[in-house]
Amino acid sequence: MTDSPNRMSELGWRFVRHLIRWRFRHTANQVLTARRMGLADGLRERWLAGEIADFLARLESRTAEMRPIAELEKLPTIGNRLMVEFAVYTAAAYRALLDMGATEATARSALADMGWVVYAWMLRLSSLPFRLATRDPGTRLRRTIRSLLRFPFNAPGPPGYDVEVRCDGEDILTHFRRCPPQSFVRELIARTGDRGDLEAFNESWCQYDWPGADVIAGDGNRGHYERRQTLSRGDPVCDMCWKAQVGTSTSPQGQSEPI
Repeated sequence: MTDSPNRMSELGWRFVRHLIRWRFRHTANQVLTARRMGLADGLRERWLAGEIADFLARLESRTAEMRPIAELEKLPTIGNRLMVEFAVYTAAAYRALLDMGATEATARSALADMGWVVYAWMLRLSSLPFRLATRDPGTRLRRTIRSLLRFPFNAPGPPGYDVEVRCDGEDILTHFRRCPPQSFVRELIARTGDRGDLEAFNESWCQYDWPGADVIAGDGNRGHYERRQTLSRGDPVCDMCWKAQVGTSTSPQGQSEPI
């Protein structure tokens, strides 16, 4: 079946949206229960159940406000829509935390924890078949990344993801020239003003690939990922390298290959 929003029933999309909502809200509740929150008035305190419930209500309100800005219906594939929907929730969570009096630093840190729990869950699920099939970390990485480039990170071009895939020996290079979640955050800032949203995006979404690659490789070692440039920092590309073996150097020029 073609990964296209017009092929997906409204009922199916509602189910996906409900799943994202349930998972993110559940994770947010866990993270906020376990944290001390630094507040703008200088206090540091743990939120009680009522305050977390207030945050979750604000999260829903913020999410509803942001969806029209995301323009999900214009995205070319279901996978792209899925990732931007997740970005809507993370952006809404950051602003809801600020609305509740959290400092920007606390809001960024709490958001990064929430997003990582959800993202790591997604990576473990998507890489599970390959981690069961082989013990070789390079094979696990290559197979998982190729699978993720089919869904949800398939790259039909603007307004969706735009990515060039290359190989350098056992390593796989994915150079993202366009990232719809990052584009959404920039549009949010352009329309509603900057509350540190892009910095929050960078400290959450843009930092997950380092530990994420190590989760996929599953050999107990760190260092399976490298990136020198980042779109959210104003660079023209996210030049990602997924490294089969830690401690190896990678050429920025690899051999192009089809996904």
